[in-house]
Amino acid sequence: MIQTLIQKLRAIKFLLRLITLIILGVASWFVVVSCATLDARQLGAKVPADMVTDYIHRIIKSERIIYGKHVVQRLKDENVVRASEHWQQEKALPLPAQMFRMTSELASENSAFSYGAISDWSLNENNIPNTNFEKKAMREVLDTGLPYKEYQVKDGKKYFSALYPDKAVSAACIDCHNQHPIHKQRYPSKIFKVGDVMGGILINLPVED
Repeated sequence: MIQTLIQKLRAIKFLLRLITLIILGVASWFVVVSCATLDARQLGAKVPADMVTDYIHRIIKSERIIYGKHVVQRLKDENVVRASEHWQQEKALPLPAQMFRMTSELASENSAFSYGAISDWSLNENNIPNTNFEKKAMREVLDTGLPYKEYQVKDGKKYFSALYPDKAVSAACIDCHNQHPIHKQRYPSKIFKVGDVMGGILINLPVED
């Protein structure tokens, strides 16, 4: 009886913590989305473009760490619920990469502003570095471990673009990639470890001349 009560209290406490984390994550998404709606001239007049992308990246990184380490990994370790590529059908959590893609699509909706993930070892061919800027930036990030920033023109519009190292923050991140059939087929010799740079987070901030 007492043991059952203790287990229920623990479950309630854990659920409250999970709800708090989700609220923090949603709040961070709204901040990113609000950045996408700001007028570029207002940003340029007050804050340097590289500082703006640094702020946005800090929010994105925080959300990634919270979700990957404190939600996905913890729920998996405690056998509560797991993350799955087919999360909707299996009533599971979205994988960290899927959560990141959904938030980036929301933030980029109806806006020239965008952010996303690219990697030389991406499971999604659309996320493999494609443009000259992306290829150059990815090489620099992998070689130095530091962000790469530069102005570029895309579809006739000027952007300040920044690529930040995207590191594996938990075992959940590397297990998904290392064990995925596509990864094993395309990159059999690439085995990620926690802390490795798995790719980059690309932020494209529209600016005016």
